Amino acid sequence: MSVRHGEDEALRAHVRELLDTFDGGVLPIVQAGHPVLRTPAVPYAGQLGDLLAPLLVAMRTTMHAAPGVGLAAPQVGLGLALAVVEDPGLGGAVDDDRERPPLPYRVLVNPRYRAVGDETRTFTEGCLSVHGWQAERTRARSVRLTGQDETGTSLDEVLTGWPARIVQHETDHLRGELYLDGADLRTLASTLGQARLPGTDR
Repeated sequence: MSVRHGEDEALRAHVRELLDTFDGGVLPIVQAGHPVLRTPAVPYAGQLGDLLAPLLVAMRTTMHAAPGVGLAAPQVGLGLALAVVEDPGLGGAVDDDRERPPLPYRVLVNPRYRAVGDETRTFTEGCLSVHGWQAERTRARSVRLTGQDETGTSLDEVLTGWPARIVQHETDHLRGELYLDGADLRTLASTLGQARLPGTDR
């Protein structure tokens, strides 16, 4: 048996265990300090086979239940370059410059981004894996997203505003990064017992 085949079998076994805990509920979200959040994710190349679809359903359900607008596979303990995103937006409400239109549900496979232009925006972010905290983070206003979706179809598009921030946040997770790495820690504040601001991950 090849090393790669053995690794893939171990990975599939791990996903089966995750799905057994899901059972229509939610997956456990790992918190800062877990090594999977600091390890660059392995590119997805079909390792999961027919387990990919139920895993994505479980991730989407977990994201909604949190509630969040994005969830990367490392956040459920799985070091693969997969993420799901979805944001209802603000429904035309005054959005204090967030530029937050609806972002329809989508799967990001092996995503990458690069800044488009020099404009940046600073807003408060939170993270499902840094529960109870938020801080201001400056990010590119627009990014070019490349990668694939769950069918293997190539992605190549420019996103602006809050959708761009969500993509940056989730793709950073796949690099082993947390939003706090680039945040202004002078603005770090607890959200426990407070009304939460709309975050990226949460």
